[in-house]
Amino acid sequence: MTTEAATLTARARGLVRTGGPKDGPAWLEHVLGWTLVVVVAMFVTQVGWL
Repeated sequence: MTTEAATLTARARGLVRTGGPKDGPAWLEHVLGWTLVVVVAMFVTQVGWL
């Protein structure tokens, strides 16, 4: 790999973000997760599955 290609690769990796645990407050993720659990539970109860 040439120096120029390595520099472009390093720059591209810095621009690309895939998300992860450092993308925001943890409490928000927990609240949204539990909200999803409650909504799915309500849906399953209304539909009558299980």
